[in-house]
Amino acid sequence: MRIRGGRDTPDDGHPGGTAPGGDPAGGHASEGAPGEDAAGDRASGGAPGKDPAGDRASGGAPGKDPAGDRASGGAGDEASPPGRGSPRSGPLASAWTRGAAALLAGALPALAFPAPGLWWFAYLALVPWLLLIRTARSPRRAALDGWLGGIGFVVAVHHWLMPSLHVFIVLLAALLGLLWAPWGLLVARLLGGTPSAARAVTAVLVVPSGWLMIELVRSWEGLGGPWGLLGASQWEVGPALRLASVGGVWLVSLLVVAVNTGAALLIADRAARTAAGALLVVCGLCVAAVAAWAPRPQSAGAVRIAVVQPGVVEGPGSVARRLDRGEELTRTLAGRDVDLVVWGESSIGAGAWQDPRTVRRLAELSRRVGADLLVNVDARQTDGSGRAGIFKSAVLVGPGGPTGDRYDKMRLVPFGEYVPARSLLGWATSVGKAAGEDRLRGDRQVVMALPGGARGLRIGPLVCFETAFPDMSRRLVRDGAQVIVAQSATSTFQHSWAPAQHASLGALRAAENGRPTVHATLTGISAAYGPRGERVGRPLSTDASAAEVFELPLARGETLYGRFGDWPVYGALAALAVLCAVEGARAFRRPVPGPR
Repeated sequence: MRIRGGRDTPDDGHPGGTAPGGDPAGGHASEGAPGEDAAGDRASGGAPGKDPAGDRASGGAPGKDPAGDRASGGAGDEASPPGRGSPRSGPLASAWTRGAAALLAGALPALAFPAPGLWWFAYLALVPWLLLIRTARSPRRAALDGWLGGIGFVVAVHHWLMPSLHVFIVLLAALLGLLWAPWGLLVARLLGGTPSAARAVTAVLVVPSGWLMIELVRSWEGLGGPWGLLGASQWEVGPALRLASVGGVWLVSLLVVAVNTGAALLIADRAARTAAGALLVVCGLCVAAVAAWAPRPQSAGAVRIAVVQPGVVEGPGSVARRLDRGEELTRTLAGRDVDLVVWGESSIGAGAWQDPRTVRRLAELSRRVGADLLVNVDARQTDGSGRAGIFKSAVLVGPGGPTGDRYDKMRLVPFGEYVPARSLLGWATSVGKAAGEDRLRGDRQVVMALPGGARGLRIGPLVCFETAFPDMSRRLVRDGAQVIVAQSATSTFQHSWAPAQHASLGALRAAENGRPTVHATLTGISAAYGPRGERVGRPLSTDASAAEVFELPLARGETLYGRFGDWPVYGALAALAVLCAVEGARAFRRPVPGPR
């Protein structure tokens, strides 16, 4: 309990929920003599002082925090009503119940992605998590809520990996979930207590910036790559795709989290509702302005690209039978005036590619159809620098055989195509479906030029989850690619959300760069998108075995994202740096408490 004026108060240190005007992220005084708790706050019975966030303790003189709130001694923040935000009362009284609530709240955004595809839910999905964190009574609790919610998010978004990773999905989620612990501290600091208008504005700017830093770190290939970026849930929303053309998927993520933060402020505190409502209106006006005035791709003709999807082929001899089915479907394209035929990832196995008869079959198909074939080979080869090993390669085959254009996949799937630190983690191959032998990485991106008969079309190939990386498609377009062509195979996850999520990434890459994108798979979903991210033609579902021709509009010109790149990331870094500088300056100017 806390001693104040010679009278005992409850163990909370105050009646009911948070201390009057106190910051939930600031901690509470311990029982006994005045002093500082683990968060550095001075007990109210001691000499007046400030907490680390800049607020004066309840026994001290009024002061302001860096966001402009007046501490409890002043006229700004008001005391929380009894019970509000208190983990010692209500359904969240138990630490186990609160932990379960954090896990569930973190998992909710997964419903915004395909296959559920509740894109509108993305703008509300973080609200329960934000409201939970703001009630944390200490920094440690806020960080824990962030970590547990992060675990829920990672497991929900990547749940389709469970058959392959088994127990590793839990370990992966626990490690990646740590990225959300600092974000939990940030949310509690800015949304806790009774936010003023100034702090509400700060929250809507900085909370999304903190989230974006998590997405940036997760986007490192070694951590699994940028799968499940919140902005990617908006792949079929026209205004959001326009936003992507200005700042990439990063800017869309910022918008989604900003709306969630504003919605949480509307619910959390009456004093902040006017500011939160105004901020949401500003967000809407900004999106409308971008949709109206951002540069649009300029039409530059059209191209006909065929996708061959053999479908699910299982059992003995499946590799050879899949090749036969691909050849059969490709023959149906004769006379359909196609400029390019695209097969999916690993469409030709190692044994077949090393057989000279396979190359002759492919060359004959090219002559019959009147177009080059872009196939994909998963085989032991030697690259241009003399390295020998297993490469995943996109290979262009013309009427005379391979044209010499080849792209070796650069960004490999951890455990699926290589085992990180194999000397330590090699035992993973006996537990899950980890790669028995590491694939080798390509060392450069390649733009392939088709012959003049195909109007000199220049294509930029990507393989598998490389379509999740915004920088790779941007580099291809800057190098002159007119069409982005992705080859993929998701048959391992055939009956999960993965095929739909993977195919949806093509819309974002198309909108970001103002270039059409083709997503060709072995077993679905295969799809195509125009230069504004709009769907073109009929996608091939996971139960289809067919060849489909897509007439894609070509475009010229440069999007703002293509010109300036990942500028929203730098803007988010700047916002966080300013907040840290203000907090640091406030702490530096804090007077040292004198003797009692």
